[in-house]
Amino acid sequence: MATKYEVVFCVVNGGFSETVMDSARAAGARGGTVLTATGTANPQAEKFFGITVQPNKEIVMILVDSNIKEDVLHNLYRDVGLQTAGQGIAFTLPVGDVVGLTPVEQQTERSPETEESSDKNAAEQPENR
Repeated sequence: MATKYEVVFCVVNGGFSETVMDSARAAGARGGTVLTATGTANPQAEKFFGITVQPNKEIVMILVDSNIKEDVLHNLYRDVGLQTAGQGIAFTLPVGDVVGLTPVEQQTERSPETEESSDKNAAEQPENR
């Protein structure tokens, strides 16, 4: 069964998370979460793919509507794929349920009163990064 949302995971060399997000946003993604990680290298894999694995990695998780998943993956392959300095790989997983998202059409319809109320609530909530 198809799901409405997919999560895109993109693993890139350290310092390329902004390039990942710029690329994903160009395909319609709205935001993501960056995790820092350390890669492990298999000497045979490095030789097979003809790359040197940099140990400092960034994992960018991007929740996207299933309709734009292919465009996001295409942009990531082009902009941060294995043949680029980012040496990235990307994959997706289906997402069953999502809470806490505001659809884009609701964001554009917000009134100033809603924005003010939302800003107060945001000030009371811890910041998510």
